[in-house]
Amino acid sequence: MSGVGSTLAPARADRHARAGTASDPTRLPEHEWRALERAHAERADALTAAHRERKSRGERHPIEDFLFTYYTTTPGQLRRWHPGAGVALAGAGEERASWRHYRPEPAGDAVADAAVDLEEYFAKRSGTVDYVESLLERTLDRPPRFGCFGLHEWAMVYRMSPEHLRHRGLELRVGHEATDAVVDAHPIVCTHFDAYRFFTDAALPLNELTPTRESQRDLEQSGCLHAGMDVYKWAAKLGPIVPGAVLLDAFVLASEIREVDMRASPYEVSGFGLAAIPIETPEGKREYADLQRGFAARGDALRRQVLAAISVARAERPAEAEACAGRSD
Repeated sequence: MSGVGSTLAPARADRHARAGTASDPTRLPEHEWRALERAHAERADALTAAHRERKSRGERHPIEDFLFTYYTTTPGQLRRWHPGAGVALAGAGEERASWRHYRPEPAGDAVADAAVDLEEYFAKRSGTVDYVESLLERTLDRPPRFGCFGLHEWAMVYRMSPEHLRHRGLELRVGHEATDAVVDAHPIVCTHFDAYRFFTDAALPLNELTPTRESQRDLEQSGCLHAGMDVYKWAAKLGPIVPGAVLLDAFVLASEIREVDMRASPYEVSGFGLAAIPIETPEGKREYADLQRGFAARGDALRRQVLAAISVARAERPAEAEACAGRSD
């Protein structure tokens, strides 16, 4: 069921590309959208079960909890299903009346339908939409780079004393001196600001680039593991205009990338059932780059799906409908 929802936005984007005008929302019968909603919630619950169980016991996981601490989307928000823009849910008007960015759709004498209120949505979120759209488009246009070997994690502990490590519950796999030696022996070519900003003061000048928030759209490239994880962040930030299946697929990708990010880090993670990727060796470098290529391809596919959802939302918004009508006269 989860894959069905992901086809709604691309299909409507294709129709708008051909027609050039907005149209009435696609109306999903209640039995169809209830099944999609239920399947989405079940999938989300399965993906977050371990985290929720640990949280109920007051336990922490230095690897898996990252997706719920660094990113702000909660398990409850993740399980909330959206069909995307341009889709009306039959009979859901009253049920979703309190949902952010939704509005009831008249349905005659029947119970009102529900759809994303795109006029209100763009009034409040147009800046976010513009930024995410530009960032993802530029990332797709830029060639991926596969030569960083995850050294950003090593630069985050470079010449740092044990008591100041970000993950204090984890030891360094090769020790502090050897970790520093790996950084000294390799060029650091991190392109991602949200990784670079955690470099130690000693490591900052070693990077070939100086990423900033302002230059993020000029540097982001799909070979970067952190950029791949962030597809989940951008999908979540766009909220109800992104189909639920796209959001969960992005979460799964982020989860897998997080594991590889930590396996290639200087931390000892074998206690969590993860085998190290020793990027200080030729074999480790090859393994890391191969995994990067797979993540880049999957991340790009998801970027296109998020962009398709934005395209649909833009075409369906009332202001765009009026503009399209004016251009066709």
